[in-house]
Amino acid sequence: MKVHESITHERICALVESAMTGLDNPGVCIACGADAEGCEPDARKYRCDACGAMQVYGAEELLLQLHP
Repeated sequence: MKVHESITHERICALVESAMTGLDNPGVCIACGADAEGCEPDARKYRCDACGAMQVYGAEELLLQLHP
């Protein structure tokens, strides 16, 4: 899976932790790197509000997809 250069393992882990300790439902657009709110943990290919691409993934889903 090709992801934007701003998406790092540390960033995704911080988003997952945020979801686990609060009421956030974070996601990230893998095309442009923009943060997205209101994503289900297993979200795949949601529309990005910033760039319009269908490339927003939930933080937990991204963590699973990018795990080596």
